[in-house]
Amino acid sequence: MRVSLPLQPGNAPPQLEMLPAQMHQTVLLYSASMVADVVVPTPLGFLQLVADPQRWQLLVELARGDRRVGELTELSGRQQNLVSYHLGELRRAGLVSSRRSSADRRDTYYRVDVARCTELLCAAGSALQPGLRLGPPPANPVAIRGRPRRVLFLCTGNSARSQMAEALLQERSGGTVEGRSAGSHPKTLHPDAVRVMAERGIDISGRPTKHLTRFAHTRFDRIVTLCDLVRETCPEFSGHPPTSHWSMPDPTADTDGPTYPAFVRTADELEARVGLLMAELNAQPSERTV
Repeated sequence: MRVSLPLQPGNAPPQLEMLPAQMHQTVLLYSASMVADVVVPTPLGFLQLVADPQRWQLLVELARGDRRVGELTELSGRQQNLVSYHLGELRRAGLVSSRRSSADRRDTYYRVDVARCTELLCAAGSALQPGLRLGPPPANPVAIRGRPRRVLFLCTGNSARSQMAEALLQERSGGTVEGRSAGSHPKTLHPDAVRVMAERGIDISGRPTKHLTRFAHTRFDRIVTLCDLVRETCPEFSGHPPTSHWSMPDPTADTDGPTYPAFVRTADELEARVGLLMAELNAQPSERTV
């Protein structure tokens, strides 16, 4: 078991205390060396890891959407080298992972592994008392003043990721959420997107692709960007709804082999994220007006 102390000026590695924020790349190298092997924490080790207020804040922010380290630094009010250190500790435990931005390969998006967090929380509860279990969240978000909640998914082509997310949300919510999707540069609906959804019992074969300006005056309860490029250019929508970013690779860009496995991975990830989004919507107050 590896116990990590909260990072304070007195117990931070000396090389981190001396590094200015501009030397973030050096800290990333330091962090990368720490996460070469994922350490499986014991229940007590997991609780000690996330009990640090700074790490907990990073997990909370990442649970809302994928973030770059600069954004996490601004949100947490901490120096960049300390944020990188804590991200390295969370990555070492398998709670956080990263992906290169498709918009700028110099950027990295971090995301929380919610399934991993759930697994470790359940293990901690069971270790304390076998009868303690985490119950499932409510299945369907409640409507707002007589109308379903509305979520808009955006990507570049509206040919795969956003279409799949829209379909999964509508299907899994049982109609209590209206899913919509659009793209900044719409393309033809990809046949593998149709195929992978059909295998999940959802027919999207007749759905058109749409430009995001089509929804410029529609009020949504959440905007979700699935593409790093679209996130950089996403316009404001009516009512200034909250936004979330899911940094997901474009399955149509997988040229190393057959593309269909990439669509299966995308659908699996979307299914998990959509379930969490529904739980988050259900936890939000429902006083907003149409």
